[in-house]
Amino acid sequence: MPTKSGGILSRVEQRGIEPVPRDQRNGNPAQLFWVWFAANISILGIPLGATLVALGLNVWQALLAAILGSFGSFALVGLISVAGKHGGAPSLTLSRAIFGVRGNIGPTLVALLSRLGWETVNTMTGAFALLSLSAIIFGTPAEAKKIPVLTFFCIVIFVALTVIVSVAGHAFILTVQKWATYIFGALTLIVAIYLSTTVNWASFISNKPGSLSAFLIAIGTIAAGTGIGWVNSGADMARYQKTSVSSHSLILVAATGAGIPLTIIIGLGIILTAGNSSIATASDPVAAVRMALPAWVSIPYLIAAFAGLLMSNNLSVYSAGLTTITLGFRIPRVYAVILDVVVTTSGALYFTLGSSGFYGPFVTFISLLAVPLSAWTGIFLTDMIRRKQYDPDGLLDLTPTSSYWYWHGINLPAFISWLAAIIVGFLFVTAQVSKNEIWFSGPLASTTIGKNGLAWIVSLLLSGILYAALGGLKQTSQTIKD
Repeated sequence: MPTKSGGILSRVEQRGIEPVPRDQRNGNPAQLFWVWFAANISILGIPLGATLVALGLNVWQALLAAILGSFGSFALVGLISVAGKHGGAPSLTLSRAIFGVRGNIGPTLVALLSRLGWETVNTMTGAFALLSLSAIIFGTPAEAKKIPVLTFFCIVIFVALTVIVSVAGHAFILTVQKWATYIFGALTLIVAIYLSTTVNWASFISNKPGSLSAFLIAIGTIAAGTGIGWVNSGADMARYQKTSVSSHSLILVAATGAGIPLTIIIGLGIILTAGNSSIATASDPVAAVRMALPAWVSIPYLIAAFAGLLMSNNLSVYSAGLTTITLGFRIPRVYAVILDVVVTTSGALYFTLGSSGFYGPFVTFISLLAVPLSAWTGIFLTDMIRRKQYDPDGLLDLTPTSSYWYWHGINLPAFISWLAAIIVGFLFVTAQVSKNEIWFSGPLASTTIGKNGLAWIVSLLLSGILYAALGGLKQTSQTIKD
């Protein structure tokens, strides 16, 4: 449905997953630069930076790993954005053309779990930021479990602000993300500059370099914790881009828009952890960082942290709403957003008030989901080699009359390739929450690939190769209705 007329702050996007007509696509790549920049001014980059130090890397290795992992993984997000330009629909909706309208349920469910997981982490950490602000300004306890009522209200505040932006939709998100980049990006830069003056750079820089194995693990961890988690949202924001927009520009704005702030935030984590190793294992990383800073720096840091998490959550919830509809919930996009927020709010309440860990489950979570997400990415990118258009009617038709019905609604080459790549990928994975708690360890986890955290790359490459070998590319030559 068309968008209601009115000012950008008063209209609510009415379109769900239906493709945007070509004459209504008027976006430009610069808009997406601000979207990805603001979504990645997130304090969650600090625990990732702590990971690099814990692996034994020196500052140069850690920063290079951060650059390669973040810029490289978001280049994949940019590639998926190109499909959004061609098809005018969300990523997982376009995925129906590849997996079939029923076969696509599996990848869509994984994508939704990924989004809900990240939103839970964002909400919980945003509440931590507000609790820390309250501790500085009002002297209240900073520990969530000591003040459950205040913790509840902090979560409600974060969720309410998320709903306002995500419900409004695409146009409002573009405006909010742009101004958030200016304001909160500047605050983050102030904190970064201050920290750079407090570090003993001579001893820090001269640290003995870590091993090649540790460096490869670091790149994989950063990629899995940044762009891989966003890869299935690439087309969600690019679906309003003009069809004349250069594909290279979409890749560039995603890689640089996210890579720049991520490198800065992860760099902050590297610096802070080098001087305070407790940050790497803190159950509340926001409070751990706050305690390492003087009050006058802590306040802008916490404001920027809260806003960065909020900007990331706005985009994630918007994308999750579209993914929920793609999964088969026949509800308006606004209701899909609210449904997703209810789930993540419940999760945030549990982890803040009922669970004792943050860092271990967080890293384990992103590592596990990286495998099926990468497998989907490999197939999607391989399909894009020949596919430049999508049947807009077929994407929405869930009956046997759909152009994408294939075999009982499942495209076997894509679905089999996806499952096979997931199984093989998990053979190399160790799901370890802490030193003494291991959920499971694959039989090949002790190999070079497993120890170096490269399971997601195996899944990405294997899925694409299998899909091509099984004849998947031949199916992109079908006649497209426009």
